[in-house]
Amino acid sequence: MTTDRATDRFADPRQGRLRERLETIRSRSEKSNSWRSSTQFLSRLINREGFVPVKTKLSREDIAFLAGARDDVIALAELGIRLLEMHQPRDAGGISSDPDNPIRRCRACMWRWPCPTYRAIDEAVDR
Repeated sequence: MTTDRATDRFADPRQGRLRERLETIRSRSEKSNSWRSSTQFLSRLINREGFVPVKTKLSREDIAFLAGARDDVIALAELGIRLLEMHQPRDAGGISSDPDNPIRRCRACMWRWPCPTYRAIDEAVDR
């Protein structure tokens, strides 16, 4: 279900700010170049001081991404950790036909475990 945030009179402004921040991080990340293929080569160039002297051409998008990447990754990791702390399994209670494997539910959203939030985090991190 998608909603038009501009016309949603029940929208929480904090949710809009968070969504905007996450979309900005994603957009900036998608526009920058991946260094994944270069890291294997670059790791062989580490000098005695522990640095790699790199000369390369960086685009405007690369610089914008690199400028905030560390803080963005820390913030996103903290978000993931906090969500995992909230969305944990708990015994659903009641009588079960299989006492060795009781039904469990998420303590935050009460969905059957694993809940959609936990699965989304697990899928995103496991890529």
